[in-house]
Amino acid sequence: MSSSSRQRGRPKAFHDQSEKNRIQSLDRALDVLEQLAHGNGQTLTEIATALDQSPATIYRILTTLELRGAAEMDAGDQTWHIGATTFRLGSAFLRKTSVVERARPVMRALMEETGETANLGIEKGSEVLFLSQVETHFSIRAFFPPGTLSPLHASGIGKALLACAPENRIDSLVKRGLSNFTPHTLTTEHALRRDLSDIRTRGYAVDDEERTEGMRCIAAPILNVYGEAVAGISVSGPTHRVTKPMIADFGARVRDAAESLSQSIGGPRLGLRSLLSG
Repeated sequence: MSSSSRQRGRPKAFHDQSEKNRIQSLDRALDVLEQLAHGNGQTLTEIATALDQSPATIYRILTTLELRGAAEMDAGDQTWHIGATTFRLGSAFLRKTSVVERARPVMRALMEETGETANLGIEKGSEVLFLSQVETHFSIRAFFPPGTLSPLHASGIGKALLACAPENRIDSLVKRGLSNFTPHTLTTEHALRRDLSDIRTRGYAVDDEERTEGMRCIAAPILNVYGEAVAGISVSGPTHRVTKPMIADFGARVRDAAESLSQSIGGPRLGLRSLLSG
């Protein structure tokens, strides 16, 4: 390689992942973070001993991490802990993988079991934002491509999320007004609250032609480790296939799928029903 090539900074073998291409200081910093994650507060000496490094080296790493919020020191007992930045980075990974990625096989199985389109959505303001969909094999189908928005009060997923929401959240939504879309839309506070009560009892929500005539949607909330509804999963299809006698069976399947997903991300095993019993 010529000297001019070297000046551009291109490595000889940029696919080489051997020891010579590792950044030693970064490697050590990650070792320190992993060590901090193992205990509930460790002194500088304990960390240095565990990693077989000099206290001076470990101290420089810890102070750098502290400046970035990735580590913090308890001045009282001189122990070091994982910082808030580390938590935020981990949370970003969980948001990306735990719900959307983990939901795909569950949604696929739900679509195969019911024969209808499976959907995944989250709350965005006063609407549901659809993130993912596994479509039915039928030509006539419900279609909510990623990015589609639907009002909370006129959506299966939306009502499933509202059933887990605090009272002031529901009050705020009602005060803004409940738009009407079909003769079946719930447009009064009394009707909406009665339906939310039913959802909490059975563990799943039903959009019975409330957004689009001729379409039904059955949904349940996905809960995180804190018991908070972070997303909803549903199946939807035309009323001539998703008939009223089928609602209970579909509801149980959707509820089971939501509870399985909740448990996979650290949430309660019995989903919405666990909140009621708690």
